[in-house]
Amino acid sequence: MKMGQIVTLLPEASSPNQRSLINKALKETNESFGQTLSKAIADVNALQMEAGKAMEQLIAGQATDLHEVMIAAEKAKTSFDLLLEIRNKAIETYREIMRIQV
Repeated sequence: MKMGQIVTLLPEASSPNQRSLINKALKETNESFGQTLSKAIADVNALQMEAGKAMEQLIAGQATDLHEVMIAAEKAKTSFDLLLEIRNKAIETYREIMRIQV
């Protein structure tokens, strides 16, 4: 299923202006939902690895600014929390679809 097909089911995107903006963005990316999700997971993983390296450098006593380490850790945490919420919404949506009687 393509992202465009999913967007037509979203009640939040009910105004014509919102739908046209979403459809335009989807046409420009031309990626499926699975590809987009895989890319997001890879990005979150990269941020987690970056934060881990920054913390290791700080612990080792290398010249790393504490503020930069904290910023990297917060970026990783925030992106992981967002990915977790996306996962929760996807599971909730799947369960809702499975409850629909045909």
